[in-house]
Amino acid sequence: MPNQVKVVVMGGGTGIYPVVTALKELPVKISTIVAVSDSGGSTGRIRDEFGFPPVGDLRQSLAALAQDDGQAWIRKILLYRFEKGTSLQGHNLGNLILTALQDMTGSTTQALQIAEKIFRLEGDVIPVTEENVQLKINYSDGSSATGEHILDNNQAVGKKIKTVSLIPNGKVNPVATAAIQAAHLVIIGPGDFYASLMAVLVANGMKTVLTNCSAKVVYVLNLMTRSTQTSDMSAADHVKGIETVIGRNIDQVVINASTIPKPILKLYAAENEYPVKNDLTTNQRVIMAPLLEEELFIQSHNDTAHRSLLRHSQEKLKQVLVKLL
Repeated sequence: MPNQVKVVVMGGGTGIYPVVTALKELPVKISTIVAVSDSGGSTGRIRDEFGFPPVGDLRQSLAALAQDDGQAWIRKILLYRFEKGTSLQGHNLGNLILTALQDMTGSTTQALQIAEKIFRLEGDVIPVTEENVQLKINYSDGSSATGEHILDNNQAVGKKIKTVSLIPNGKVNPVATAAIQAAHLVIIGPGDFYASLMAVLVANGMKTVLTNCSAKVVYVLNLMTRSTQTSDMSAADHVKGIETVIGRNIDQVVINASTIPKPILKLYAAENEYPVKNDLTTNQRVIMAPLLEEELFIQSHNDTAHRSLLRHSQEKLKQVLVKLL
């Protein structure tokens, strides 16, 4: 359908999951451009053994494309995590399937294209780069660290991040470039500011692609700060940080207006994490809407990666996306 609205969603698999699940209920062509610098959990273990770009966030985006009606088991297969066994415990079945396809094809992009056909998914999941990259974190005190998993360590709490980069300086995937050039709407986030969003946006050549594209660019702001990434960053700081990296203005910023329950705020405060301060209330680019998912996320005890309790609501996001489209 040549006249179909094309939407690109950029970030990490967990953060953008509700955006993708909301979009799939709308008459649009979805492409997700996903970070491939993850180095923790099941993904990190497989990466260390096989040497391929990590697939955890890519698998999450594939699962998000599965339709509730008729494809629920596909989502369950992709998200299934082994709870038993010494060698498989903690591993995700979807990660293993994608790693096998990487091994057979020699290409992460091709592995995903085959997976989309096998599972009959409508939409594209695209790694931001085909190279096997690590995230380098550069701190304001002049120190640096390599590995996205560092951002889950207590040692990173309180350290202010200056920039992040990819090692090696991974060139943006040509398939991702083509998707952005054809897009009518580009949605960045939500997701971990440095580990997910910047890990996509700093790919070599991405700034040029986004600067020259004709699509409207929308940023979905995170609900909470991360103690290891964005401790004192306000909404304006988040927006400025992204605009600096992509070389253009964000057209619209979507910010949650739901009240977060006090018991939940207390749990987050114990980890030195708080709601992102909204200092853009008078900015005409801002769309305020109640976006909070009422049910808390329950993490598997074998899932060692950091996961947020609070998530954006698919249904509430869909109402905003309809207006944007």
